[in-house]
Amino acid sequence: MKRCSAHSQCLNNRPVRNFRKAFVRRSAHILKRRGGATIRDYTKLDAFLDARVDDIYPEPFGEPHISIITQTVPALIAHYDIKKGAKVLDVGCGHGLALRTFREHGYDVMGIGFGDEAQKSRDEGFEIVERDMSFLEFEDATFDVVWCRHVLEHSVFPYFTLQEMARILKPGGVFYAEVPAPDTPCRHELNPNHYSVLTRSMWLTLIARVGFDDARNQDINFNVPAGKDTYYMFDCRKSS
Repeated sequence: MKRCSAHSQCLNNRPVRNFRKAFVRRSAHILKRRGGATIRDYTKLDAFLDARVDDIYPEPFGEPHISIITQTVPALIAHYDIKKGAKVLDVGCGHGLALRTFREHGYDVMGIGFGDEAQKSRDEGFEIVERDMSFLEFEDATFDVVWCRHVLEHSVFPYFTLQEMARILKPGGVFYAEVPAPDTPCRHELNPNHYSVLTRSMWLTLIARVGFDDARNQDINFNVPAGKDTYYMFDCRKSS
């Protein structure tokens, strides 16, 4: 499955790494200062993110993810009455199932992805760009829908990452996120590239802070060999 860190994955990809380094080089000339003292040096953050490459591990793609995607996409479309032709961004598109499902429903789709999986999606005719999810180059208010499934837990600063999702979404646009719950028998918080396995209330707080209105939330419960597992599902609109 695609669930390698969108931060970590980018480190294996030279164009994405160079994009972020260009950001850091530009930032180095505008370090925040107060009273003549530097209080923020972005080069340290860049080095920290580069070091996360060692946290990457492959994950298989299968159930329950296939069923969740194929059921959730049409339900989201129906609930928000998303018009055909709307622009959809799948952040961390992996094997491309959500891309295919949205396209089958008549939407203009684009993915953020890396490596062999991204190339397979390109071979199917999808536009795939390689970017760190927290440092996207899209203009403000570009997309009608941002689909963000099992990637936010890979962010070392989810508040910042969510702000980026809100920035690229049009006012009134639809945001969907899904993340693993903490403290289940699967112990998602112990996965090497999971940095933000937060409580439901914390996710709802961050989602509201970046400008999303009245997020719906639901638990997805299922059984695995380790025991009962849970994913948190959130969907909402960006404030108009």
